[in-house]
Amino acid sequence: MREVALFRPESVKKRSIVAIIGPTAVGKTEASLELAERLGCEIISVDSRQVYRYLDIGTDKVSPEVRRVIPHHLIDVVDPDQIFSAADFVRLAGSAIEDIRSRGRYPLLVGGTPFYYKALIDGILTSQLPKDLKLREKLESRAKEEGRSSLHEELARIDPETASKLHPNDLRRVSRALEIYLLTGRTASWWRKEGSRMGGLYDVLYLGLYRPREDLYSRIESRIRRQFVSGFVEEVACLLSKGYGEELPAMQGFGYRELVAYHKGYITLEEAARLDAKSTKAFARRQMTWFKNFSHVIWYDISCISNRALLSDMEGHMRRAFEGWVL
Repeated sequence: MREVALFRPESVKKRSIVAIIGPTAVGKTEASLELAERLGCEIISVDSRQVYRYLDIGTDKVSPEVRRVIPHHLIDVVDPDQIFSAADFVRLAGSAIEDIRSRGRYPLLVGGTPFYYKALIDGILTSQLPKDLKLREKLESRAKEEGRSSLHEELARIDPETASKLHPNDLRRVSRALEIYLLTGRTASWWRKEGSRMGGLYDVLYLGLYRPREDLYSRIESRIRRQFVSGFVEEVACLLSKGYGEELPAMQGFGYRELVAYHKGYITLEEAARLDAKSTKAFARRQMTWFKNFSHVIWYDISCISNRALLSDMEGHMRRAFEGWVL
């Protein structure tokens, strides 16, 4: 068995934090729980969907029983009809890190939302903000039906500073400004002013997990089958009954949007599961593309290393990183 490490820092700076990264379904949760128990860590979820209450099965949250033993932070933070931005994540994650440290324990970041990591560690420029092609297409369709000026008027209400700099006929930039607001909960003008100042408080050591694509795809399919027979279908029905509609960002995640379509009678349950798997696999590919651009990552191909060796090596790196913390 061999460990594949793409980068090994010779030394870890003081006041480092540690994060376990990798694509969805790769095995981050299992490793993090074992390491948190060994080292006295509390886990900070870095997952843009687990922040929402009532989205439990589809986001694969750790059970409340496990969370009572190993505390988790930034899970169940807002209701599905509330906007949660990267700025909110930075604020709450920073508070959680210092709270954990004040109690003589260690923070361990775990999750697969690259944008949140970049915001916490580096700050964010508007060019790095998330994009959603389907949302952009909807906005452009609206412009065709209602006129380009209608989108500019909406932007003027939301973000007058940005709107004042854009011509009403500049559909590409107007749509992008609206897209930024709808995806992040903050205006483009806010990000221009504040985004670059958000990060920089911590040095981070990333421990990355990955698997060969077919192995990962098999795990994704198994997880979706388990979710669909373990209450996921009923979870989405309950969300809809509470008035949480398909237009909400929380309900646009893979699995949720497919099951909304199922409950509305547009597709069969089998089609919903197939489309969920397709969307999840595509998301996993995008995650790895993003994570490959991260620096200071120790990568492990966990298909060719024993679990014992994996955890032992990760534990060693974590202990060295935490030596810089004054508790």
